[in-house]
Amino acid sequence: VQLVESGGGLVQAGETLRLSCAASVGTIRNYHMGWFRQVPGKEREFIAGISWSGHMTNYADSVKGRFIISRDNAKNTVYLQMNSLKPEDTAVYYCGVKVYMGSDYTPGSYDYWGQGTQVTVSS
Repeated sequence: VQLVESGGGLVQAGETLRLSCAASVGTIRNYHMGWFRQVPGKEREFIAGISWSGHMTNYADSVKGRFIISRDNAKNTVYLQMNSLKPEDTAVYYCGVKVYMGSDYTPGSYDYWGQGTQVTVSS
């Protein structure tokens, strides 16, 4: 599976962005997907996860109520709608595919990753 993230950019605090993660090779429709973010010098941080059907989602406390994860299996794509962005949301955002069992919250549980997309929020 090869993943391609898009939709990052530079925005002001309070604005919105919508990230996309598309499978360019292979399929993600049968697997749990997650969004993570990383800043230099820190570990990759769980942001949101979604079950293969889209019926179950989970979020980090830091983004709950502001971010929404969704998926369109017909398009082989997962989305992250980011509202009310804050400067502390600045990071490189990655999507990952979890093929096997493991914690939704741990980067090591994910088997494939995209290249990341930069999100910068100015104050």
